[in-house]
Amino acid sequence: MMKTRPFQQVDVFTAVPYRGNPLAVVLDGTDLDDAELQRFAQWTNLSETTFLLPPTDPAADYRVRIFTPGSELPFAGHPTIGSCHAWLRAGGKPKSAGRIVQQSAVGLVPIRRDGERLAFAAPPVKRSAPSPSVLARVAAALGLKAAQIRGAQMLDNGPVWMGLLLDDVDTVLALKPDHRALKELRQKVGVAAVPNATQEAPALIGRSNREARAFGARAQPSAVGLEVRAFAAPIGVEEDPVTGSFNASIAQWLIADGYMPERYVAGQGQCMGRDGRVHIERDADGQVWVGGDAVTCIEGSVHL
Repeated sequence: MMKTRPFQQVDVFTAVPYRGNPLAVVLDGTDLDDAELQRFAQWTNLSETTFLLPPTDPAADYRVRIFTPGSELPFAGHPTIGSCHAWLRAGGKPKSAGRIVQQSAVGLVPIRRDGERLAFAAPPVKRSAPSPSVLARVAAALGLKAAQIRGAQMLDNGPVWMGLLLDDVDTVLALKPDHRALKELRQKVGVAAVPNATQEAPALIGRSNREARAFGARAQPSAVGLEVRAFAAPIGVEEDPVTGSFNASIAQWLIADGYMPERYVAGQGQCMGRDGRVHIERDADGQVWVGGDAVTCIEGSVHL
C-alpha cells in the first residue's frame, strides 16, 4: 500500500529559484523496492531523484539512493548537495557540528557548511586517455573538429564521463549534439572551456598564471572561470543543467594539469535558460571541494 512521505523539490547550484538544476527528494525512502524507486524517478522526469534512508554505516548521518529516469547512480554531485539541503531543512541533525556525512553507493561523502552554501568532498577521480576511435566518434556526434579539442580524458568518480577541454567558450555554447549517436555510443560527455583562453601551450600558461588567476577568483568569487556543458543521453538525460559529478572530476584533472587555479567558479546551464554556479576549491591537503547554493521550491508530501 502507498503511504504519505515528506517531499521537497530543490533547485541546486543557485540561490535564485528556477535558475539551477532541480532535484526531487523523497525524505523517507523506506520499504520501497528498486522498481518502485525507478518508476517514481522516471515519473518526475528530472535529471535525478533521490530517496533518503537511515544509514547502515555508523559514521554516516543519512543514506541516499540516486536515480535518473533510466537507472541508479552510485554518486552524483547536485543530488548530494540537494539531498543534504533537504535533510537539514527537514530537521536533520548532523553528528558533528558543521560537517555532514552522506552514505551512498560510492561510499561516505563528507559535506561541509559555509554559511548557507554546502560543499562536498569530491571522490577521487580515475583518469585515463580515451580510445582514439571513440573520441573521434564522440567529436563527430558533437560536431567538433580535432583542432577545437585542447584535451580529452576519461574521468571516473563513480559516474564515468568523457571530459573534453575545448578551445573557446563560444565553441562550448554553440554545440548541437547528436544525442542519438551519443546514446548509441553509451558515452556521457562533458565539455568545458576557459573564457578568453588562448591556443598557446595551455598547461604552461595555466601554471605560470595560477597565482594571478587564483587572486582574481578570490577577488571576484562570482566570476565564471570555466564554462561547462554535460550531455548524458545514455542515462536518459540529453543535457544536464548543472552537473556536480562532472565538475568534481574535471576540476581534479584541470587543476592537477595546470589549466585552472586551485579555486574557481564554473558556470553551467546557459543553453537551457539556467545560470548555475559551481564553486571549486582545492584545499591544502589536496582535497577538491565542490560547493553550491540550494533553495527549496516545492515542499509537501507524495503518495508512494
